Amino acid sequence: MDIYSAILEGTKILKSNSIYSANIDSEILMAKAINKDKKYILLNLDKKLKDQNLMTFKKLIKERSYRKPVAYLINKKSFWNSEFFVNKHTLIPRPDTELLIESTLNFVKNKNKLQILDIGTGSGCILLSILKEKKNFYGTGIDISKDTLNICKINAVNLDVSNRLKLFKTDVDKFIIGKYDLIISNPPYINKNKIKYLDLDVAKYEPLLALDGGLDGLSEIRKVINKSSELIKKNGKFILEIGFDQKNKVINLLKRNGFYINIIRKDFANKDRCIICTKI
Repeated sequence: MDIYSAILEGTKILKSNSIYSANIDSEILMAKAINKDKKYILLNLDKKLKDQNLMTFKKLIKERSYRKPVAYLINKKSFWNSEFFVNKHTLIPRPDTELLIESTLNFVKNKNKLQILDIGTGSGCILLSILKEKKNFYGTGIDISKDTLNICKINAVNLDVSNRLKLFKTDVDKFIIGKYDLIISNPPYINKNKIKYLDLDVAKYEPLLALDGGLDGLSEIRKVINKSSELIKKNGKFILEIGFDQKNKVINLLKRNGFYINIIRKDFANKDRCIICTKI
């Protein structure tokens, strides 16, 4: 079977399983199966596949048909200006989260040697992207998952920023090291009872630890805000990702903890997604 025919067959299987991105997913999985890039595939559609490559491709298509995310099948995801290694232990970086990077860079463009804390660092996509952009910034990342921190370490080496990074396995409640010019966080903020209604790709495969925000979706956000108010320097910036329906409650929490609200950013769906504030 040639590459084109296999991709076509893979696309049909994915479409029959209601995967709207069937065609592009099939192309990406073919690239993974034959260890080539997408450009090679487009230029070699009539090339006959080796049996082993075809078997690998069919296996990947089968897994994707069960709704396993493409990022976990190919172990990578593009985010901001880099490619990040990901697996089942980390949340898959999302385009909406790039708002945190954009907002951070706007607020610190004239700053030097800032100390940044990333609470719930995950794959490191937020913190490492900032460190890559700002060569004289220093980062600290904390997470309660050892597996996740190991992935962050891999990404830090790949992006050549590990010499400016410290990582700690700890719950935010117990973290007491340092004072920071900037704190960023994308904490779990999904209502526990609503997780089962998320897309199957997310609900079935992404780590519950990175999604579950408790019964009101705010249990982790509360902890992050309370601790950030202790760890941040006066006039320091705090940048937080939130659920689309949490703005008013989170603003009240921030104000009670001594933060002034600078701006609220909306995501690509025009929903409130990112709060930028200052410790006063």
